Parts: sequence; structure tokens; C-alpha cells
Amino acid sequence: MSVSSQKLLKPSGVDLLQGPIFGPMIRFALPLFLSSIFQQLYNTVDTVIVGHTLGETALAAMGAATPAYDLLIGFAFGIGGGLSIVTARSYGSKDENLLKRSVASSLVIGAVITLVLTLLTRVILVPFLKLLNTPPEIIGEAYQYVSTITLFMGVMFAYNLCAGMMRAIGNSVMPLVFLIVSSLTNIVLDILFIRHLNMGIIGAAAATVIAQGLSVVLCLIYIVKKARILIPEKKHFVFDADLYKEMTAQGLSMALMHCLVSAGSAILQAGINNLGYLIIAGHTAARKLYQLGMMLFSAMTQTVSTFVSQNRGANQVGRIRKAMKSAYLYNACATFVITVFMWILAPFMVRLISGSSEKVVLENGAWYLRVVAPFYFVLGLVNCTRNALQAIGQKVLPLWSSIIELIGKILFAALFIPKYEYAAVIFCEPIIWCLMAVELLLAFWRNPYIKAGREKKIMEAAETEQQGNSILEKNETQE
Repeated sequence: MSVSSQKLLKPSGVDLLQGPIFGPMIRFALPLFLSSIFQQLYNTVDTVIVGHTLGETALAAMGAATPAYDLLIGFAFGIGGGLSIVTARSYGSKDENLLKRSVASSLVIGAVITLVLTLLTRVILVPFLKLLNTPPEIIGEAYQYVSTITLFMGVMFAYNLCAGMMRAIGNSVMPLVFLIVSSLTNIVLDILFIRHLNMGIIGAAAATVIAQGLSVVLCLIYIVKKARILIPEKKHFVFDADLYKEMTAQGLSMALMHCLVSAGSAILQAGINNLGYLIIAGHTAARKLYQLGMMLFSAMTQTVSTFVSQNRGANQVGRIRKAMKSAYLYNACATFVITVFMWILAPFMVRLISGSSEKVVLENGAWYLRVVAPFYFVLGLVNCTRNALQAIGQKVLPLWSSIIELIGKILFAALFIPKYEYAAVIFCEPIIWCLMAVELLLAFWRNPYIKAGREKKIMEAAETEQQGNSILEKNETQE
């Protein structure tokens, strides 16, 4: 490798390939956590302003549209994360040419997928909302909200791809900076569009799209000026069947994984939509708070993906094993903090988010949060392990956990929600998460590559012990 290549491939952020493990993981995860907070702020600010300004009907419309929105966000995030895995492996193996080819391939694959999905959503949105049993009185507003966002789906894909590539080379700080700017823009535009221009729920969607577009522009400017390693040349766009196959499989695998999760949530939402608009409003507010809490765990999930991908490229399985144990410890500590917070402040937070004083809204929202909070640990474990499997090159095994989740939510929506109503909604996900955790832990820790790291460690320990015994025997003989 040339000197210039070595310089380009030096860490541009946190070094995850050598030295301590837990400390660098936390430093890498912190900007991701703050980024996730501001990402979620897009939706939360919309919810607060819509709830307080337009009322409970508009809030319920946003809640009914949420499954479709989450499906798109999950797919975009999955594509960006899956494609960047190959980039992170190339970075870990110090292969600059493969790194740039992976970026070029990501741009082509991302553009094609964006075009196909943008056209597809124009056709399926209304049938999809009807399939979810969206109440007739709110289906019009729900369609207005989600159709505005899907029309500019390319913006969503572009940001997730840019941010994923920057994280792949160890930089988790700059995507945070860009999101802070765009989130503040989103707040200003929400107030302008909804309260002053009376654009209604379309104003909330337009504010989100414009703010996300700003973050894309900022990402591109930074890459051109400071991260040129991510800028491919014309030669890097030459079609490589094996690379495109690998990257498409990796990207679609993670995207499908996220989509199955979102599809399960959509099915669950269909069951919730039969419980009345007050239940929908309370659940919508509670889910916003739940998603804010999840930011602590999604930050570590993304960190695990980058850490494991880079160290898989560098073939450092021992560091991967230690990193996973560190991630599990982090999840346990974060769960304790979130659980205490939810038990004390859940009713107040639901009232704050929803703007409602209805007893049904507040009590059900608080009940949901207090039951789900202790199970954040299980969900964090599921997500970290699933992403680690993706990062070491497994594409099918992680999907099984998503299939388990989808089947479980179908069963709950069909059998238990009609009988036990909102109680079934609350206990559905914790039960399913526990089943997923069992499958994923077995798949990861029994993986031949991961097991080889443990066997190597045992052999090294045995060799060290044998050497120590030999020295001791030698000393005893001399005495």
C-alpha cells in the first residue's frame, strides 16, 4: 500500500481497531445517541405541535400513518447500514480500492432502489392504510402526511447512506452536527407551516422533508472537503458482479430485516386501530417516548455494527467477542436508568407529548411504558447480536429473528388483541423479544468464526500455563 493510501485510511474519528475496547465504543456511541435523539426529534416535534395545535384527531392520523413511515425509515436505514458494512470491512483491512468501489456500488444500488420504491408507494399507500383498518375519519389526513414524505424518499435514503459511510470510517460526530442543524430547522418550519401558514398535517411532513434535505447537503459538503476517501473515481464505477452481488445481498438483507420489524408493527397497529381513536392517541404518544428511550440502545447497536465490521476486516475475532460482552453490559445499565425514569414520570411525559387530558389516553400510555421499560435490555441484546451477525457476513440467520417477530405480531393481532384489547398490545413485544433473543444468541455464539476466537484464547491460555509450569519445573530442578 502506498504512503498516501496509508494516510487516507488513518482513523478519521474513533479508532476501533486497536487499543482499549469499551471506552472507544462509548465515545463512538455518544454522537450516535445524540444523532438518534435529534432524528427522533423530527417526529416528536411534529407530534407535539400537531397534538397541541390540530387536536387528537390529527394526532391519531399521524399515529395511523406511522407504520408506513416506519417501514420506509427502516428500509432506508437498513440499506444504508447494510451497504456501509462492506465499506467498514474494507476500511478495517486497509483496502482503499475496495473501499471506494464499495462506495460507488452503494450509490448505484441506492439510486435504483430509491426510484423503484418511490414509484411503488404511489400505488400502494391508500390500500396499505385501508389494510391497517385506519378509521375513515382520519384516513385522509394520514394519507396526506405519509404521501408527502414518500414523494421525497430519495432524501431519506441519501442521508442514511452518507451517514452510514462516514460511520464506516470511524466518524460518528459529523452526522450528529448536521442533524442538530437540520433538527432546529425542522422545529422552525413546523411552527411556521402548521401554526402560521395553517398547512395542517401536510406542514409537518413538509418540514421533515426540507430538514432532512438540509442534512444531506451538509453531509456532501463535508465529504468533499474532509473525507475524500469516500469519493470514488470513474474507474471505481466499473461493474463488478461479485461485489454488486455481495453488497446488494448485504443491503437488502438488513433492509428486509428492518422491514419485517416494521411490517410486524404495522400489523399490530391494525389491531390497535380497532380500539378507538383515544387508544390510538395514547399509544402514539407512548410509542414516541418509547422510541426516545430506544435511542440509548440504537446507538450501541450501530456502534457494534461498525466495530464488528472493521474488526472482521482486520480478522480480530478476540476484539469482537470482548466488544459484544461490553455492549451487553452497557444495555443492562441503560435499561436500569430508563426503567426508573419511566416508572416515575410516565404519566407526566404522556400528557406532555399528547397534549391530552383524557384519562384513557394518559393511563394506557403510562401503562405501556412501565411494562415495556424493563425489557429494553432484551431488545438491546437482540439488536446488537443481530447487527453483529450481519457484520461478520451472515445474511440469513439474522432474518429468522425478524420472521419470529412478524409471526408473533400476526398471532397477537389476530387472536389476543380482540380478546384482551390493549393489554395484549402491551405484552406482545416483550414476549416476542425474549424468543428472538434465544435464537440470536445461539446463532452468534455458536458461529464457527466466533467460536474459533474462543478456542484460540483457550489454546493461548493453555500454552501460557504450560510455559509457566516448565519454568517452575526448571527452577525446582536447579534448586
